[in-house]
Amino acid sequence: MTTQISAGDTAWVLVAAAMVLLMTPGLAFLYGGMTRAKSTLNMMMMSFATIGIVTLLWVIFGYSISFGHGGGFIGPIALSDLGANESSLPLVNGTSPYAIPVLAFAAFQLTFAIITTALISGSIADRTKFVSWCLFAGLWATLVYFPIAHWSFDFGDANGAGAGWLAARGLQDFAGGTVVEINSGIAGLAMAIVLGKRVGWRKDPMRPHNVPLVLIGAGLLWFGWFGFNAGSALGANHLAALAFMNTQIAGAVALMGWLVVEKFRDGHPTSLGAASGAVAGLVAITPSCAFVSPVGAAVIGLLAGVICSLAIGLKYRLGYDDSLDVVGLHGVGGIIGTLAIGFFGTKAVNSAGKDGLFYGGGTQLLSIQALAVVAVIAYSFIVTFAIGKFLDLTIGMRISRDDEVEGVDLTEHAETGYEFDGRGGGGAVGSTFSGHS
Repeated sequence: MTTQISAGDTAWVLVAAAMVLLMTPGLAFLYGGMTRAKSTLNMMMMSFATIGIVTLLWVIFGYSISFGHGGGFIGPIALSDLGANESSLPLVNGTSPYAIPVLAFAAFQLTFAIITTALISGSIADRTKFVSWCLFAGLWATLVYFPIAHWSFDFGDANGAGAGWLAARGLQDFAGGTVVEINSGIAGLAMAIVLGKRVGWRKDPMRPHNVPLVLIGAGLLWFGWFGFNAGSALGANHLAALAFMNTQIAGAVALMGWLVVEKFRDGHPTSLGAASGAVAGLVAITPSCAFVSPVGAAVIGLLAGVICSLAIGLKYRLGYDDSLDVVGLHGVGGIIGTLAIGFFGTKAVNSAGKDGLFYGGGTQLLSIQALAVVAVIAYSFIVTFAIGKFLDLTIGMRISRDDEVEGVDLTEHAETGYEFDGRGGGGAVGSTFSGHS
């Protein structure tokens, strides 16, 4: 195992962990601005509560389940003895030791578990009981996130023993296209179906109540995404630089692609479109950021910006109320990015990677990527739907119709995000705003 810790690598991973943690407050700003004024605090509270819930579970057993080198499906369900056993640190493809403490790795991966869980809240905005959300977050992290993290991220010990079943088959997922993006997007779809449509959906205007807040949130997410992707190199090295650059390229190209679609489709490029486009590109490059060239990153960003801008309209065709487009951005974007490695992956930029179809590698890599996409979609949807239904049938997931009309901030938290004439800002003003029109 690692005999000497690298101060530089450790410093970078710790900074990256802090950057990824900042993404959850950034998500709170994004979601808080995208929803109606009478729901903004509830949306932000769901993100902040998730930080506490998932952190506690991670320390108790989450790290062990995710990275404890157990069976192919799940790590050992045991107390996470963080820092006591350096041999529990996963290895690059089971062979190359990292030069960082296991605590640095555990802290970094914790921030992934937090934001993935928080992402789901955007699909059920305006209508969710806060206590029910808290219970859901704990159950979902335990039953869905931790096992899937083990599948894709745990490469086992020095001999490859105890690796997750997808990692053992050669899945290429550098920073979480399956674990974070597809997982949260499909979970969002399941929960949107469980809770049903908001009162007035497709009848009342539901546009963002605070677009500047949306742009602040998107900016914080973009900043944190450099830690998310480049930090996944687990060192200050060539792969970190490649992931950093590809992250910027994909986010920027997707932003422009989304705006072009809006201009031709709707006649006006919008601020919300700019924020959404950037997020779509950042989502899509997450699994592929260290396996493709900068040119490949630009193509992936363009595909994400165009396809995701069209995909958000699926909820109207299929009749599910994904309030803040978690499915269209994270689910679809994650699928694009994960499959794209099978086409654009190249060993020229990462010797530990594989060549995709466009680089003479045939369809082998693409088939592995596709297998992972199907497996994560199936498991995440089925288990998430079961968790949501269980909670809905027992304690109830959704607030009452009257409480929803009055505003979830007032009814769940006895406070509002804005004060108007000293009476609180939930009702009349909030009724004219919400997500993508």
